Amino acid sequence: MIFRQFFERESSTYTYLIGCETSRQALLIDPVAEQATAYLTLLCELNLQLALVLDTHTHADHITGAGKLREATGCTTYLGEQANSACASQALCDGQQISLGELRIEVLYTPGHTDDSYSFVLRDGAKTLAFTGDTLLIRGTGRTDFQNGNSHQQFHSLQKLLALPGDTLVYPGHDYRGQTQSTISEEQQHNPRLQFATPEQYAEFMAQLNLPNPKLMDIAVPANRACGNLTV
Repeated sequence: MIFRQFFERESSTYTYLIGCETSRQALLIDPVAEQATAYLTLLCELNLQLALVLDTHTHADHITGAGKLREATGCTTYLGEQANSACASQALCDGQQISLGELRIEVLYTPGHTDDSYSFVLRDGAKTLAFTGDTLLIRGTGRTDFQNGNSHQQFHSLQKLLALPGDTLVYPGHDYRGQTQSTISEEQQHNPRLQFATPEQYAEFMAQLNLPNPKLMDIAVPANRACGNLTV
């Protein structure tokens, strides 16, 4: 497996490139529109063909690169079925298996941050990697106060992720402190938002956060439902 992690500073977004060494096919998870050229350059340098783009959810803090990348490469773009996006090539659903050459990606429906939030699990030999979007962050979790977010749903989604093997590598959608990866067992022990015993306790905590809306929210959400098309 070929693996690279990108970081976009404006929104502190992580984008992940995964490639199959045998087929030379690649996918990108949560690409940012402004970095499309950088992704395409690296794909060319590594002799990889972009086959798939997966968005973990409809983002509110940046514009997805899905549309630009599909125009440039003809790749297939995925977004959760709950997003009702007319422009996505395919809709994600819980339990789906996505093939990338010899690699298989398991799709988990993990709502709560938004109602269209998904996580992706990839097993590569003895290693398991979980791409958790904004559901599980390093020492945190995604907010639940807009885009049909629901703290009770997120609590249950987190339990689904915590059921993965403890040595599963966690790759989140964002980090604001420069941390690049964690593990399920590490988060289980040290993430303060995973210490609540009931969904009611978790929801009470989340309701007290009172966070400001992302600066790009009014632009990003409608654009991302249109695969990054700002004219919609």
